[in-house]
Amino acid sequence: MSCVEGLRADSSQFTLEGEPFCILGGSIHYFRVPRAHWEDRLLRMKACGLNTLTTYVPWNLHEPEKGTFNFQDQLDLKAFINLAAETGLWVILRPGPYICAEWDLGGLPSWLLQDKDMQLRTTYPGFVNAVNLYFDTLVAVIKPLMFEEGGPIIAVQVENEYGSYAKDESYMPFVRNCLQSRGIKELLLTSDNWKGLSYEGVEGVLKTINLQRLSFGAIQHLAEMQPQKPLMVMEYWSGWFDVWGEHHHVFHAEELLERGVSINLYMFHGGTSFGFMNGAMDYGTYKPQISSYAKPLPEVPSPCERRVYDPVTIQQHLSLWDSLHFTDKRSDVYCVLPDDVSNTLGWLAILQPFRSEKPVNMENLPVNNNNGQSYGYTLYETIITCGGTLNSKNNIRDRALVFVDRQCVGTLDYKTHELALPDGKGEMTLSLLVENCGRVNYGKALDEQRKGIVGDILLNHTPLRGFSIFCLDMKPCFMKRLMSSGQWKSDVKLPSIPGFFQARLYVEGPPKDTFIKLHGWGKGAVFVNGQNLGRHWFIGPQHHLYLPGPWLRSGENQIIVFEEQKADDKIFFAENPDHGKTIDVYKLPFCTLL
Repeated sequence: MSCVEGLRADSSQFTLEGEPFCILGGSIHYFRVPRAHWEDRLLRMKACGLNTLTTYVPWNLHEPEKGTFNFQDQLDLKAFINLAAETGLWVILRPGPYICAEWDLGGLPSWLLQDKDMQLRTTYPGFVNAVNLYFDTLVAVIKPLMFEEGGPIIAVQVENEYGSYAKDESYMPFVRNCLQSRGIKELLLTSDNWKGLSYEGVEGVLKTINLQRLSFGAIQHLAEMQPQKPLMVMEYWSGWFDVWGEHHHVFHAEELLERGVSINLYMFHGGTSFGFMNGAMDYGTYKPQISSYAKPLPEVPSPCERRVYDPVTIQQHLSLWDSLHFTDKRSDVYCVLPDDVSNTLGWLAILQPFRSEKPVNMENLPVNNNNGQSYGYTLYETIITCGGTLNSKNNIRDRALVFVDRQCVGTLDYKTHELALPDGKGEMTLSLLVENCGRVNYGKALDEQRKGIVGDILLNHTPLRGFSIFCLDMKPCFMKRLMSSGQWKSDVKLPSIPGFFQARLYVEGPPKDTFIKLHGWGKGAVFVNGQNLGRHWFIGPQHHLYLPGPWLRSGENQIIVFEEQKADDKIFFAENPDHGKTIDVYKLPFCTLL
């Protein structure tokens, strides 16, 4: 246990170990950077003259199923913090439980939404109980890393930007007590934008501010709220997130204020929201975010070597329809929902696939040990006997490809709610392939982030019934079953779309970082050796996907592209990313940055 004082905020300047201390911080998220690159990124931070690392902790990765925790491998938080200490960096930890971070549901697990009455970020009992169980495990991991215990963590943030949410005045004291009652004694902080600072705050917790640009007005506002306290910008935004179909956002460099203000660059290194973990924004219009997360600051050491591999040719393809028997088979069910669909679901074992009289949202599907489906796609199928007008009643979350007898007839999403179905003879199979494009990570809509089909779908004003439902979360276990299938077809000139397309990349010597280019493709996701790199979509702005060298191996590597719309016969590689057309963030309306 340390005999010297940790970080203190007892006057207008921080002190550490009894000496004046100015925090020069930078954010790196261990969950967005391949573990093999952690040391490289931390060394770059140290080389830039920074003295403090800040990182969030994503609850939804560390507890993907209720009571099942993962702090190993890529999620080894203890190893990341110890590596920061070995690099000579202090650490400010931001454990949530809510983190925002442009991360699915702000880092909250989707299984929380199985409770129809759930009120996230409040003292609602269901949420409080889940937070307590999570913090029991999390604090046991981080407490030995506190400064008092001889570790590098000098401060801990209480929740994140709650002043902009502020639904429950008892909630922030609850989170503070969650930390303190479990033995966390380091300095506690909150983090809010200018508007959020108006929230009353929490006794004994230092306020900090988040800014897109430093200004005397903002700093003075914080100083007046906390006289004779240190001033800190917890997030000085050195980049901004992008959404599909819009431009890539950039900042022009600014000089920092020279008035003793502590600062954290958010982000120092943005990394990648691999897989389906991107968040979304919703200020009246839903907009899912891309996989690339912010633009890194200029790097001081020599960059890691990259390689432009030769193009690879698609060798085999597998129709989506032929992949359905690889979906989750652990719970064979038939469910008849009562008129009050909010009732607890009772599942009866019968035949594959999952069957339900009414549509069931992703989170309430009986998969993943009854924790529901968190990410990816869900396929809903039912029998119809006529064409006509299909109306989603805005119950599609978030985007659906619509098929009649497995022929695509259109798309439904948050903008398009109606679609004309063709007439036919006899019974026809109506299929809706629904994609969860990312849960909102910021704002008042967190409680409404259930995905899939969340209510009735009407055909000619009549609700559809009798659904077969397939979970296509495309987890590693699914991809492994898929890769071992003997049903792949080699005639790539007549591919079935949607479907999976397979190519092999041969790497000579040690693998290097690269970027995948999918020019000529439409929309979907890319998997390399079973790892989900993220989504691709021709509308941009992002046109390349980052492929970390550590995820490749010398010799043969398997690339699988899931494609919804159109496929090419080749996959290309690039040395540098293509972020698309740019727009200056400072030219955007200020409200879009809150």
